[in-house]
Amino acid sequence: MEIERVAERSQRVVVEVEKAIIGKRNLLRQIMTAVLAGGHVLLEDYPGLGKTLLANSFATALGLVFKRIQFTPDLLPGDITGGYVFNRASGEFELRTGPLFANIVLADEINRASPKTQSALLEAMQEHQVTLEGETMQLPRPFLVLATQNPIEYEGTFPLPEAQLDRFLMKLSVGYPSPDEEQEILQRRRERQQDNVSLKPITNAEELSEMRQAIEQVYVDPDIEAYMVALVTATRKDSRIAVGASPRASLAFLKLARAWAVLDGRNFVLPDDVKQFIQPVLAHRLILQPDLWMKRNAAQDVIQKVTSAVPVPVTEV
Repeated sequence: MEIERVAERSQRVVVEVEKAIIGKRNLLRQIMTAVLAGGHVLLEDYPGLGKTLLANSFATALGLVFKRIQFTPDLLPGDITGGYVFNRASGEFELRTGPLFANIVLADEINRASPKTQSALLEAMQEHQVTLEGETMQLPRPFLVLATQNPIEYEGTFPLPEAQLDRFLMKLSVGYPSPDEEQEILQRRRERQQDNVSLKPITNAEELSEMRQAIEQVYVDPDIEAYMVALVTATRKDSRIAVGASPRASLAFLKLARAWAVLDGRNFVLPDDVKQFIQPVLAHRLILQPDLWMKRNAAQDVIQKVTSAVPVPVTEV
């Protein structure tokens, strides 16, 4: 598939989702970038901002199977992976797959589940497979996890381990709409006379796989690759950061920058494509020094100061 075709299809998907999600064009483009890059997204924001609607809308517009899992402290690994159930009529054990067997899985309030359940999700996120009774089964392709967590309620939660956070390609926040956008939400609800928003599929799983393959055609200058590595390396040397970003962050920059370039109809990466994702890629991958833990937006401030000292390459178009 040609780059121009991928850009056109991606743009149509974003426009279709905008029928349900108003005033968040850049956020939708970032999530579409993650879809093309084949990575998982962590959405951390306050309740009621449309995180569930966003995930469902993307699944519909992409023509993919969508499942939602409400994470709770009593959720067991078998509740999300499925398991074997004895069928009395046939006298045999039958496999009943869980909600992980879908293309887009919404892990709602992921930090409310126990570490045991989160570890079952970790295998699915990394290897795109599930192990049941010693048997390994592949998950549907494409497979994408959109996880949400609430930044203001920590009672009864289990913070995600660093190994699992590292599996998320990036962390995003939805944010409140502006007064005009919120009034438009009310207007559209009044005009359609129902809560549900009717969306139509723009593409499907097979075509999305072709779109992802087209991303591999995007050229990345060695100087820009060095810039990606320098950004990640800088986080490992700063005294305010106890543990810096892993090589997965460098790979995330590569994947996201190429996909973002394709969204703009280009077959080459610019430094601005990388800068677009500095905060989303690094914010959840760093462990700050203890004296910064209680400071609001400390991670964002540290990242901005650390990465601003990294020289931006000048490349010829």
